Amino acid sequence: MLMKDELYGDFHLEGVLEELIHSKPVQRLKHVHQGGASYLVNERWNTTRFGHSVGVMLLVRKMGGSLEEQIAGLLHDVSHTAFSHVVDLVFNHSEEDYHEKIFKNVVQHSEIPRILEAHKLDPQLVFRNDYPILEQPLPELCADRIDYTLRDLFAFGTITKEEVDAFLEHMYFAEGRICLTSVESAEWFVEMYYKEVVDYFLDPLNIYAYDVLAKAIQTAIEKEIVKEQDLMLDDETVLTLMVQSKDEEVNSLLRQLHFNVKVEEDSADHHIFGAKKLRIIDPAVFTGDRVSPVSTLSDKVAALNEKATHKSKQGTYVKVINA
Repeated sequence: MLMKDELYGDFHLEGVLEELIHSKPVQRLKHVHQGGASYLVNERWNTTRFGHSVGVMLLVRKMGGSLEEQIAGLLHDVSHTAFSHVVDLVFNHSEEDYHEKIFKNVVQHSEIPRILEAHKLDPQLVFRNDYPILEQPLPELCADRIDYTLRDLFAFGTITKEEVDAFLEHMYFAEGRICLTSVESAEWFVEMYYKEVVDYFLDPLNIYAYDVLAKAIQTAIEKEIVKEQDLMLDDETVLTLMVQSKDEEVNSLLRQLHFNVKVEEDSADHHIFGAKKLRIIDPAVFTGDRVSPVSTLSDKVAALNEKATHKSKQGTYVKVINA
């Protein structure tokens, strides 16, 4: 199977990866938006969990990760519900980890274990936490973090393919961590990462969309229009359930999600407050004979980290001008 990716190029994949990509749990992710409610208010915010999952797998592969780590990368988001992290707001999961808590149950009750066993692989490999390319605790780099940053910003038109290629050339895996070979490449990624997790995640329009859709889903659940298990369907299916219910309270909220919404940030006069969990990045840089966090080498990164910490703790106050 030839897999073409807009960021990483063309790859020929082994049988088990091809079968997993065509499985129902992975195919469902084509209809689950990475940005939750964002695509309902901005047509450019439309990347999917499928594109990201395949991208993580390919990035792990590109960096020399084992077949097992590639599989784990492909499957790491299969438990995301419809509208991704909007559901964390629905169920008040401040750590944004609802999908992680249900991950094992979702995988075990799917066709994934059977596919892995058919290829003589242990289904438990999916649940291991020793994949250092795929996942690292903040503030380290990892394939998951790198891909969603690059993929979203490329889709939004914020960065170019040439910039992505240049960054990837400075990235390598050694001594159990992803490192960069120059301070400049680390500075570039830190700046781009905060365009993602601060400028985009905390954009007033994004906060607005999450808040309105979460209220619609909460109301739909309370009225038994949508059941919790329905959230394991996809975005459009859950939206259809709510719209076809003809419930005026739910549909009144949904009508507030469109491309002409106008909001602004205003802490003195606001209708909505939103915050996201703190995400600070500090890539490791190899400088001749040692590996150091870039914040110890760059005043620019230290300042960016301080600014991002302040904004994340402050959150976003949203004034609705036109909905």
